[in-house]
Amino acid sequence: MTTIALYAGSFDPITRGHEDLIRRAISFVDHLIVAVATNVAKAPVFTVEERVGFIRTAIADVQRVEVQRFDGLLVDFARATGARLLIRGLRAVSDFEYEYQMALMNRHLEAGLETIFMVPSLDTTYISASLVREVARFGGRLEGLVHSDVAAALKQRFNVR
Repeated sequence: MTTIALYAGSFDPITRGHEDLIRRAISFVDHLIVAVATNVAKAPVFTVEERVGFIRTAIADVQRVEVQRFDGLLVDFARATGARLLIRGLRAVSDFEYEYQMALMNRHLEAGLETIFMVPSLDTTYISASLVREVARFGGRLEGLVHSDVAAALKQRFNVR
């Protein structure tokens, strides 16, 4: 039986932390779908299409990973794709309460859907997309935080050098 997992998020933008989890998750699943959410509660810097493109570029060397966009409930998308695992990253204790609540709600909605929490590597623990956006907005150094194509797009979007 093929193990299909979903790693869902807004990825606005994809960071080296996201890449780290993708590269490590693929070591224990047969197929990983990076699911780019259209989050109605957020005003993203990049369109869904741009975010999908950045992810594909950043993980172009990783086999058995595909990138798809989705709308609606993650459990419905999991059902449609045959995924049985959800991959979630926990950077800090503060992430746990929200992620735990979401895992329980997803299990309530789809009993056979399991959530796996992954801790990022030490060198990416401090990276978040919101911090990356703030650094970019004020012209800070993005090396090591995001793929070079993402850094260039952020600089262009925020009109910084």
